[in-house]
Amino acid sequence: MSLVGAMLKTYQGNDLSREKITVLQKKRLNKLVNHARENSPYYKKLFESIGEEYKLSDLQVTTKPHMMSRFDEVVTDRNVTMKKIDDFTRDIDNVGRMIDGKYLIFKTSGSTGNPAVVLYDKQNIDVSSAIAAFRTFARHEDYKAFMKNGKKTAGVFANYGFYLACGMSRYLQLKMPGKQTKITVDVNSPEEEIIKQLNDFQPAMLSGYPANLSLLADYKELNIHPDVVITGGEMLTDDTRIKLKNKFGCYVQTHYSCTEAGEIACECSEGHLHINEDWVIVEPVDNDYNPVGYGQMSDKVLITNLSNYIQPFIRYELTDRVIVHDEACKCGKKTHWIEIEGRTDDILTFKNGVKIAPMSLYKVLEEVKGVRRFQLVQKALDKVELRLICDDKENAFMESKRDLEAFFISKGLSDIKIILSDDAPTANKVSGKFKHIYKDF
Repeated sequence: MSLVGAMLKTYQGNDLSREKITVLQKKRLNKLVNHARENSPYYKKLFESIGEEYKLSDLQVTTKPHMMSRFDEVVTDRNVTMKKIDDFTRDIDNVGRMIDGKYLIFKTSGSTGNPAVVLYDKQNIDVSSAIAAFRTFARHEDYKAFMKNGKKTAGVFANYGFYLACGMSRYLQLKMPGKQTKITVDVNSPEEEIIKQLNDFQPAMLSGYPANLSLLADYKELNIHPDVVITGGEMLTDDTRIKLKNKFGCYVQTHYSCTEAGEIACECSEGHLHINEDWVIVEPVDNDYNPVGYGQMSDKVLITNLSNYIQPFIRYELTDRVIVHDEACKCGKKTHWIEIEGRTDDILTFKNGVKIAPMSLYKVLEEVKGVRRFQLVQKALDKVELRLICDDKENAFMESKRDLEAFFISKGLSDIKIILSDDAPTANKVSGKFKHIYKDF
């Protein structure tokens, strides 16, 4: 399927009835499953007892640790191996470049302690582009203003490594080197540098993590006038939405995505996140993978990406807690819409009133090799405690401490105590929610 084909199919999918959505999902699922069975040793064995007539629930659940441990068997191209990917990704200049001229490589942050390597084939890239083109904007008037003002897009994200945001951005820059309509500003740069880049670029669209954008909004020096602000990666609270709207004088919206499934749901004019059901299947389930009904909070969610054929994600477990709604939306879309219980990490305040968004600290710690899970707990204005699960805790802590100290110094904090805890990362005993970054004093 070409980009034009993906665009056409996605555009046509905007107005499908519930009945047609169900038929289309089944058709695309069957095609994906057949391809996976024929070309992936992993799926051939996983689905060997499944006949030609099956329901979605008949297919076995897949998890990140299981799939990553069998990566070479999962992918449908026998020329691609984890060793080959490791060799390719050692060169940071390969961010946004295709391995073997066929596949983009992305790495997830590993928010559950298990990072993943994800390949995008041409079809998956084209579908992602089509969804971005036709479903990104909640309101048509914002899209018209964005197009009129040059389509200039600035994302304040991690701009180093093989993450989806910076990888896809560089891919587009390499593909169209003469057009500077999209930049990624490193979220971990000093605030004055971020502000200068944004002021110089004057984006028509501003995107980033809600907590980081909220901190940037406190700076009077930031003088930009975007037509829309689109957040992601964390929960967009009502207070943050209002704060950003007041700062930038434009509509503020969010979306729901992950590297493995791409754009799962896009916001409409009513503020509802509509699932892109023509390209992804979302199943809310309990801890035992039993289906959870409409309007009820799930314990986790299973996603099936219907456009990725190089690395099929079929009934793939995400730890997000969601509520799927089947009631009609006033916007007129027939797709189901979803509520997500987003990340609830804390913004930390240190001496002299220095505030640091959780995602900035998160991006520092997730780069430490060998760490399967971490938790950073602020114990005082000048002290943080690091909890780690890893094979070599001493070396992992030394590397983490070195990187955290460098980051704190860049923020003008030169004497923050960083201590290693004997405790393992734990969820809140009352709410059951897990925070990677939080304050406890």
